[in-house]
Amino acid sequence: MFTRAFLFAALSSLGSAAYTLQDDYLADGNFFGKFSFFTAADPTHGFVKYVDQGTAQNSGFLSQSTSKVIMGVDYKNVQPNGRPSVRITSNKSNKSGLFILDLQHAPGGICGTWPAFWLVGPNWPNNGEIDIIEGVNDGSTNLMSMHTAQGCQIQNSAMSGTIQTSDCWINDPNQSSNAGCGISTSNTATYGTQFNTNGGGVYATSFTSNFVKVWFFPRNSIPSDIKNGQPNPDGWGQPVAFFSGCNIGQYVKSQQIVFDTTFCGGNVWGSSACSQKASSCTNYVANNPSAFQNAYWQVNSLKVYQLTSSKREEETFNTTLPTGFTTMYR
Repeated sequence: MFTRAFLFAALSSLGSAAYTLQDDYLADGNFFGKFSFFTAADPTHGFVKYVDQGTAQNSGFLSQSTSKVIMGVDYKNVQPNGRPSVRITSNKSNKSGLFILDLQHAPGGICGTWPAFWLVGPNWPNNGEIDIIEGVNDGSTNLMSMHTAQGCQIQNSAMSGTIQTSDCWINDPNQSSNAGCGISTSNTATYGTQFNTNGGGVYATSFTSNFVKVWFFPRNSIPSDIKNGQPNPDGWGQPVAFFSGCNIGQYVKSQQIVFDTTFCGGNVWGSSACSQKASSCTNYVANNPSAFQNAYWQVNSLKVYQLTSSKREEETFNTTLPTGFTTMYR
């Protein structure tokens, strides 16, 4: 009787544990103070010129407050040497966490663009990469991916998305170079024009040593627990993407948050309807500045939560690992 009562009490305690807010990136109005601006050449060879905070602010496509952050691109000038944009990386890294991003607007759905919201570890690909939002040109759906060193392959799990490539290793000879493991969705509310028309929504990503899950909630379907600052993924239903099948903690470590908007990556211009607008992607991006007026991120909120220690133990106890364009490290 004592043992049964003890176990019941212990399990009840575990079940009632919750998430604790670790970081609220907009709370003090100094969002960009928590990030570093990348100004080197684009590692993905995009037709872009990444600029620093001062340049972007003076050019009118970067701003911050306690209620919203805007990160855009230059949309006023012809740019024969690459269109000015920003790429920022969080100063802080996390070995796990629940990342909740409330976006009012994203740069997707515009010919020539290649925006992404992602997590990445040092010494890529040895510490992994998690792409949460990514698309190209006038695409209308999101692609979520992981990129790792050799040894991590994902398997089908309970999710609404579809596995496009299963090996997270960037050099798998049976996949396109740097493809990693990718999960697509057919939901047009997740990316591009429909996403912005709907007023965006929330992307929630649970990153643990056992799995990575990504949920998307349109603006009119955001769970009340997220709005109230008490997120409970157990009540959110199936994720859009569920990466499991290997020891995630071995391949994905010390992740930093990244936002970027580059142009003309992935060599997909010729295979899209955008090719009717210009002979090449670089030609279009260079000479049509007004086309990129809406190529901006509007962040309403970005928060990172951590499990309490007891909840983390419960998750470990209950978790059992199961026995088209190219993305790449940016």
